[in-house]
Amino acid sequence: MKGGKSKADSTKTDARLKGKSTGAGKRGGKKEKDPNKPKRPPSAFFVFMEEFRKQFKEAHPENRSVSVVGKAAGEKWKSMTAAEKAPFVAKSEKRKAEYNKKMQTYNRKLAGGANEAEDDESDKSKSEVHDEEEEEGSGEDDEE
Repeated sequence: MKGGKSKADSTKTDARLKGKSTGAGKRGGKKEKDPNKPKRPPSAFFVFMEEFRKQFKEAHPENRSVSVVGKAAGEKWKSMTAAEKAPFVAKSEKRKAEYNKKMQTYNRKLAGGANEAEDDESDKSKSEVHDEEEEEGSGEDDEE
């Protein structure tokens, strides 16, 4: 049969359509997201969108379409001058600075959480070993 599909070919196609892996594709899968990780800050456009949605909803209460709001906001953003965009850019920068601070503390907690227990044990063992050496040293002097 020229040009005909075999049964094996159709099962591979069906597996891909259903989203199942045939075994050779993905290796490990997705990493799980940490729920404690801070969310990324919005860009200046999204800061603008927060305010624009409220204004658009007041002006057009009958509109329920998200795409219409997005298109209208995009058109307005493109037509705005840099001076008009400046307050939204400033808010975005402020949020970005806060995000960077939160990420630093988050990263410190991650690094500290994994290493704190090891550091505590290793510090104790070092001091205990040091104390034992001093005691042994003083004991040897007494015996001689």
